[in-house]
Amino acid sequence: MTAQTALFIAIVVIAGQLGELSLSQTMKTVGEIKRFDPSNLLRFIGSAFRVKWMWIGIGLMAVAFFSLLALLSWENVSMVVPATAVNYVVGTMGAQFLLGEQVNKERWIGVIIVCIGVALVCV
Repeated sequence: MTAQTALFIAIVVIAGQLGELSLSQTMKTVGEIKRFDPSNLLRFIGSAFRVKWMWIGIGLMAVAFFSLLALLSWENVSMVVPATAVNYVVGTMGAQFLLGEQVNKERWIGVIIVCIGVALVCV
């Protein structure tokens, strides 16, 4: 794996997961949608777009998406997809340490199993 590939995998994983965490924070700020009629949906979407985390999340996810496109232009999908699966670890850690979510030991065991599987595929 080249340094360029490793860098772009890191960008895809970190920017993508920080983007998802930002969008999660937005939804926690805006709250749950109760009614799905058009006027209520528009009001909900308008509220979400007034939260700065929404824009941060969109920006980070755009960076991750275009970095993934660049990465796929020079690497095989069979290498990229397993390598970017480390996002499960980053996302779970971010949920616990940045959003303050309680992550139980069963979920951590699942994350470790995913990591072992990724390591086996990437070696």
